[in-house]
Amino acid sequence: MPWKYNGNTIQVGRAFTGTDGTQYPKVWMRYSADEKAAIGITWEDPPASEAPFDNMFYSGRQTDGTLIPKSLTDTLWVDEDGNAVNDLTGEQGKTLGLKNTAIATAKEQAATQLAPYDWYVTRKSEKSTAIPSSVTTYRDAVRTACAAIETSIGNASDFAAFMALYDRPVDSDNEPTGPAPINDWPDAI
Repeated sequence: MPWKYNGNTIQVGRAFTGTDGTQYPKVWMRYSADEKAAIGITWEDPPASEAPFDNMFYSGRQTDGTLIPKSLTDTLWVDEDGNAVNDLTGEQGKTLGLKNTAIATAKEQAATQLAPYDWYVTRKSEKSTAIPSSVTTYRDAVRTACAAIETSIGNASDFAAFMALYDRPVDSDNEPTGPAPINDWPDAI
């Protein structure tokens, strides 16, 4: 939220004049915490209703400031009377929920990781040249990881469990010990 001086919001990157007539330059942000305090510049945390939020998981805030979580499941389109709204194909439209969006992303990531090695499969098919075992092992590991990620997504029983898939495990010193479950892919070869 805002920096304040004498109860008024001051803008970062803009000069301002103190109540005693002192001109403060636009680089006042570079002042130390002690210098800011001596001048009377204070930080005011935003009210919870205005705090930023992660739009990957939330669609906005209710009027009381409560976050609105996105749906885990697909949402069918309906008008204000509850009647189906069709998409361009004539079928009832839907907005993908967090789970199906995450599964689609995992499939895209797997395809991206497999693509550089697809030529080995083509060569094997066309010329009967063996695929190196390291490539076969890696490709199998990518498919296994994708299946495990999809299973984890499907098994997330509620919003908190789904969000936990994005949390990296940490040790007692709060240092990461591995990737988040949603990003647990094998190392590239």
